[in-house]
Amino acid sequence: MSDFVPTTDNDLLVWFDHFLTQMRADHEIAATDLAALTAANADFHAKIKHLNNAASLAKQATADKNDCRNNVVNLIRAEARRIKARSSYSDGQGAHLGIVGIRDSHDLSVSHPELSGTDQADGVVTLNFSKYTSDGVNIYSKRDNDANWQLLSRASISPYMDVRPLLEVGRPELRHYRAVYILKDQEIGHYSAELVVNCRP
Repeated sequence: MSDFVPTTDNDLLVWFDHFLTQMRADHEIAATDLAALTAANADFHAKIKHLNNAASLAKQATADKNDCRNNVVNLIRAEARRIKARSSYSDGQGAHLGIVGIRDSHDLSVSHPELSGTDQADGVVTLNFSKYTSDGVNIYSKRDNDANWQLLSRASISPYMDVRPLLEVGRPELRHYRAVYILKDQEIGHYSAELVVNCRP
């Protein structure tokens, strides 16, 4: 027989609301028990709302940062092009300004991304990765009791923010990550070393 308590947070929230409504109509339940259930229900609603708000804020902050970075990079590249178009431009001047790229001999076909992560609490994890000459990385993840790796996202800019809520509110969980380079929409090279992040509530 399966457990009557729903597995997902949202399903549990709906189920708990219904259960509490029925308990309020049950004249045999002790007042202290009903009060405890009512308080727990209100607290669960508040924690879920806080979690959803935190995930939304983290996602928006990442999007805002990426937009700002793209604007910065576009302005810099435009100015570098104007400088290099001058008749007085020299390689020495370019090197002095730091606008000359370094030839990258990194062979993606025999390498793997360097992957690191930082827990930000409430299920939010910041993932940093090396890119070199690739178009980005595919990030895979496993969580508690997952049997297989799941593609989490394709990321072209580091860091990537994993904003999935915890499987169980208030309970820490281990998340496993690995990444592989992407070039022209194809995975290339080897998977990174497995990264394990302890996500705290």
